[in-house]
Amino acid sequence: MIFTSKNFKNILFAILGLSLASCASESQIIFTTPPAKYKKLGQVSGTATGSHGVISTAYYFIPMGLNSRTQRAYLDALTKIPGTTSLINITYKEDWYWWLIGTARKVTISGEAIKEVR
Repeated sequence: MIFTSKNFKNILFAILGLSLASCASESQIIFTTPPAKYKKLGQVSGTATGSHGVISTAYYFIPMGLNSRTQRAYLDALTKIPGTTSLINITYKEDWYWWLIGTARKVTISGEAIKEVR
């Protein structure tokens, strides 16, 4: 194949178009309204991490566990105290850090564990 300036422009625009493409997720409800009667079990927190990376800062294009990290952190917090059915007084914290070929986003969900009382 002979590379001409027209071919080069087409290839350059194709690469540029692919690098600008993005992905998105729909909003998710990660917790429900607490029950009318519940017993407090104590403070808990859970974490989950997702990565976005490969190549360099301007061209991160492979999301790995990004869309589910908040829900996974909430589920991790629920497992810390046996019998926990929900959390109240929730706080959300997100940190990120750079690793060699991408970034990682760490979510921490903290709150008070509760158990429904019937």
